[in-house]
Amino acid sequence: MELPKIYDPKLTEDKWYKYWMDQGFFHSEPDNREPFTIVIPPPNVTGVLHMGHMLNNTIQDILVRKARMEGKNACWVPGTDHASIATEAKVVQMLREKGIKKSDLSRDEFLKYAWEWKEKYGGIILEQLKKLGASCDWERTSFTMDPKLSEAVIEVFIDLHKKGLIYRGLRMINWDPSAKTSLSNEEVLHEEVKSNLYFVKYMIKGTDEYLAVATVRPETIMGDVAVCVNPNDERYKHLIGKTVIVPMVNREVPVIADEYVDIEFGTGALKITPAHDVNDYEIGKKYNLPVIDCFNEDGTISEAAQIFVGLDRFKARKLASEKLEEDGLLIKKEEYTNKVGRSERTNAVIEPRLSLQWFVDMKKFFAKNPQVLDDVMSDDIQFYPSKLKNTYKHWIDNLRDWCISRQLWWGQRIPAWYDETGNLVAVAKTEAEAIEQSKKTNPKAAVPNLKQDEDVLDTWFSSWLWPISVFNGFEDPDNKDINYYYPTNDLVTAPEIMFFWVMRMIMAGYEWRGEKPFKNVYYTGIVRDKLRRKMSKSLGNSPDPLELIEKYGADGVRLGMLLCSPAGNDILFDEKLCEQGRNFSNKLWNALRLVKGWEVKEGTNDENRLSIEWIESKMNDTINQLNASFESFRLSEALMTVYKFIWDDFCSWYLELIKPDYLSPIDKTTYDKTIAIFEKITQLLHPFMPFVTEEIWHLLGDRKQGETINLTRYPESGEIDEEMIREAQLTFEIIINIREIRAKANKKNTETVDLFHFANKMSRKDIDSRKEFGLDERRTWGFDEKIVKLGRIGTFDEINEELKGAKSFIAGGYKFFVVTGEVADADAEKKKLIEELEYTRGFLASVDKKLANEKFVSSAPATVIDGEKKKREDALKKIEILQQSLNLTTNN
Repeated sequence: MELPKIYDPKLTEDKWYKYWMDQGFFHSEPDNREPFTIVIPPPNVTGVLHMGHMLNNTIQDILVRKARMEGKNACWVPGTDHASIATEAKVVQMLREKGIKKSDLSRDEFLKYAWEWKEKYGGIILEQLKKLGASCDWERTSFTMDPKLSEAVIEVFIDLHKKGLIYRGLRMINWDPSAKTSLSNEEVLHEEVKSNLYFVKYMIKGTDEYLAVATVRPETIMGDVAVCVNPNDERYKHLIGKTVIVPMVNREVPVIADEYVDIEFGTGALKITPAHDVNDYEIGKKYNLPVIDCFNEDGTISEAAQIFVGLDRFKARKLASEKLEEDGLLIKKEEYTNKVGRSERTNAVIEPRLSLQWFVDMKKFFAKNPQVLDDVMSDDIQFYPSKLKNTYKHWIDNLRDWCISRQLWWGQRIPAWYDETGNLVAVAKTEAEAIEQSKKTNPKAAVPNLKQDEDVLDTWFSSWLWPISVFNGFEDPDNKDINYYYPTNDLVTAPEIMFFWVMRMIMAGYEWRGEKPFKNVYYTGIVRDKLRRKMSKSLGNSPDPLELIEKYGADGVRLGMLLCSPAGNDILFDEKLCEQGRNFSNKLWNALRLVKGWEVKEGTNDENRLSIEWIESKMNDTINQLNASFESFRLSEALMTVYKFIWDDFCSWYLELIKPDYLSPIDKTTYDKTIAIFEKITQLLHPFMPFVTEEIWHLLGDRKQGETINLTRYPESGEIDEEMIREAQLTFEIIINIREIRAKANKKNTETVDLFHFANKMSRKDIDSRKEFGLDERRTWGFDEKIVKLGRIGTFDEINEELKGAKSFIAGGYKFFVVTGEVADADAEKKKLIEELEYTRGFLASVDKKLANEKFVSSAPATVIDGEKKKREDALKKIEILQQSLNLTTNN
């Protein structure tokens, strides 16, 4: 069969993914194998594939595919999150386009539309993940509002309420005026903005005197109920207890004193607006001040404000500034930089708002489950990179209660029931259960008319149960799936949802299963462009992942993403890396075409024995490096290890070493060994590039229906001959230098050159080693036949003195001379020696600096340290030879 000249991913990717799906290779059921479980961070049901998803899911797929090839029972559970705020906004927009207002619909009517929207659009992102090659167990696909998952959410709410870990209270919360719902603190993103600081006169009642108050929010002045000063501020002591007039609305309010006020900030006088500032609210409670809410739920001005009623808050700010100036009460405006909170979902500016909401008492929860922190800090749950443990601890040390109620219809409705006067009667699944509870509480009372809470639960209140609920661990806590797959192995996620999700899943795991939900957490970085800007649609700097796949193939894009993605660090994405990935697929394909194009003849070519032993030894060394990188989640490093082995060692050197002469056959022994090595290469690369490896693996041998590289055994390491690896590396260095000299001398391939090496004194180890093989003490190379063949060498011999007039180079601590028939330029040779000496001294200095770094020496693996020491020895030897050569050149 003749293979196409260029590998075309379009011809293979859909074919193989369909094959994998049809054969059910990704489905898992509990058995006697070791389980390996990952639960997908469920993307929003509103979402489409973006670059962050690409990175996150590629990493998960690599881990799952490798585990599957190691003989583990790999289970990767996919699914989506119902995303209350985002989905409700999408449905409201859809209805608006149809001329329908949400306010004109009943709750049930609205939810009917929402479910229709979800069924039509909600699975898009999962289908897109298949294009990436994600080997999820699609039969286990879950949705956070599936009946069993929703029931688990309700059961958890009821359970926490019974335990006293959930309460309902009037608290200052974050309010999203766009979505018209409360938000938890973690759903608010803070950004620095340039604002105006307005200095306003608050007239002292009955006098011409005034207090100067600075504010960035003049639109809230109408809600002022006091002005507060520091009791130690000499400027204002005489005003404490007096009355001031609130500008624009002429309300009389007291001047109070509290040490909370910073004497140095602004004017040292603080307007107190309890309805619109968290700290003001606390002061208001302390001094029993009234609360005047100036805003409606949509961010417009309320009737309680008396003026600007119905206007947007930012329009009111402008008008308030103008009116203050008109009334002669605006002293001045100054530019001021402050932080503003925005909704993570809608980007609307958040309003602090006093509201009756449901909360999880986090302090009580952590007192009950201290291992949520302890097991992360002790590495029982391992973070990668580990430095993020400190971020985790800092957040837990500064915990606030978790606001879990949302003023929406899409989501799990809070199972709380109230009587006609709004008093909480019961927390129960159904109205019937709530009535039964009320009867037990007050048997003689009439059966109340109950109304269920209108709010739904925070989306994160369902996703924190994900590792348990996807295995039905609440309805049936002793079922075979949860007992087999839980705790899961690895979680791959972004550090920005460490608190939204990671910490809360850990909380849920200990509360309801008594153990951690996962063993390892791998944090990806943020995908940024080359200018370090976060990729976003608004900036127009985020490529469409599906277009990248169309252009470069899924394997090319996967490789491109991983080449620039060390754990926890931001990813500077460059599309050229995807092109590099596509080129790598073609490199493999060309290697396949070369090998499959050879004519094979029975027999053995002894000249290839060392080359085969070398590549097998090098591959075993590569496998060890790969496994070490996987164990420490250095996946980018793992990819580079296998990439270099394939590109440099296998394609560039091994195939050239064993390649038969033009129109000559290759011996069957070498061919069979090469096919076996090539198969192992596809297996090593498969987790990273699943499609091209499946295609090549099938073409390398006769495969039966139902066979797949997915289920082949991941290669294990064998013996490593380090001396042979070094010998081969020296051989390649020699050949490269010879080729450079030939090119500069314009030597044709048909012309030979002579090669000599200076007779350096051999070590006792070298001599003993050579005697063991029956060789004399003269220095020769195991690969000398390959040096002669690939270097087009006529004579290859040893000399005892410098060869004048020849081109020279140093490799592996030995000096070589190449006779091309041209007389070498002595000055040029001297210049070259000086440059090489300076470079080698600089290299030695960099190695010494690294070895003198205590942090590096204490944290780097022993193999890395040994490698650096070997570099140092080689550099010292090279400097010695270069200096000797330079001295000879100078003396002559």
